[in-house]
Amino acid sequence: MIFKPAVDHGVKLLLSFSGAFLLSVTIFEFLPEVYASQSEHIGIFIMAGLLVQIILEFGSKGAEHGHVHHKDNAKFPWLLFVSLCFHALIEGFPIAENQSLLYGVVVHKIPIAVIISVFLLHSKLTRLQCALFLVVFAMMTPLGAFAKAYFPTLQTYSASVNAFVVGVLLHVSTTILFESSKNHQFNASKLGVILLGIIIAYFI
Repeated sequence: MIFKPAVDHGVKLLLSFSGAFLLSVTIFEFLPEVYASQSEHIGIFIMAGLLVQIILEFGSKGAEHGHVHHKDNAKFPWLLFVSLCFHALIEGFPIAENQSLLYGVVVHKIPIAVIISVFLLHSKLTRLQCALFLVVFAMMTPLGAFAKAYFPTLQTYSASVNAFVVGVLLHVSTTILFESSKNHQFNASKLGVILLGIIIAYFI
């Protein structure tokens, strides 16, 4: 337990970096690509994605951006599980056709996976339940990419689907940035990793 504060600080820095990186990739690469499609109602689908993500967080309690509250409960957290899996599935839709976004989602998933793993291991769930949770959750984003590549309906409405994902990513990434600091204050180290995330995203 003596190492817990250092681990927490490191994870929070990584979370800040991932939020800045994902937001920057979305704005620099993905958002212009979505608007370049010149499809009608792009803005509506972006807002729809943002609203759906807000609804999902009623079930996940903000786990997508690092908020997981430890509870001594032996029941499997189905609402958290379904919400996180649906979120991960949505994120996977455009990554097969956008390499930069793939990097952004991968970087975003690393601290989230760490936080969720710690939450599960501190719960009263069995190791098998924890493993199944993490394995299925890990499969959702690749499954989303597969679905987008092989389901004709998703391909037909690709611009609308991508705009929807933009809304989801904008909400998650901005929430990470605003909530990753205590009392919403940025210290020098967090400001540094945020700037690093933005710069790396710009040059990839």
